Amino acid sequence: MIYKSHDIAAPTVSRPRLLPWSNLDGNPCYLVTDVTGTSHLSRIADNVEAVQLDMADGLLNHAADLLGGGKVTAPQLRFLAARLAESLHDVHRIARSRGARLSVPDDHEALEGDTGT
Repeated sequence: MIYKSHDIAAPTVSRPRLLPWSNLDGNPCYLVTDVTGTSHLSRIADNVEAVQLDMADGLLNHAADLLGGGKVTAPQLRFLAARLAESLHDVHRIARSRGARLSVPDDHEALEGDTGT
């Protein structure tokens, strides 16, 4: 018997979500939850991501101000570079986490939507 995608019950568990923090050993942490993704820990992760993105935005503004001022010292530049690297790491993790949670159409569905242009 051949089942079409709409004949099969939707999964009740989502893909593991990469969380915006690591464990004590520096390894990534993942969360497995239901497909709604509305668990308490999911909301905490959403809030941490929002804080990290806001901090990255603020750091970019600070970098622009610091570099535009003309009188910047080597220690200031090293500190700025270190914070920018940390922020980029956080933003990259958020992008990977969110990208992994995007729904990807089946090959058949993608072909039906392709207009050939």
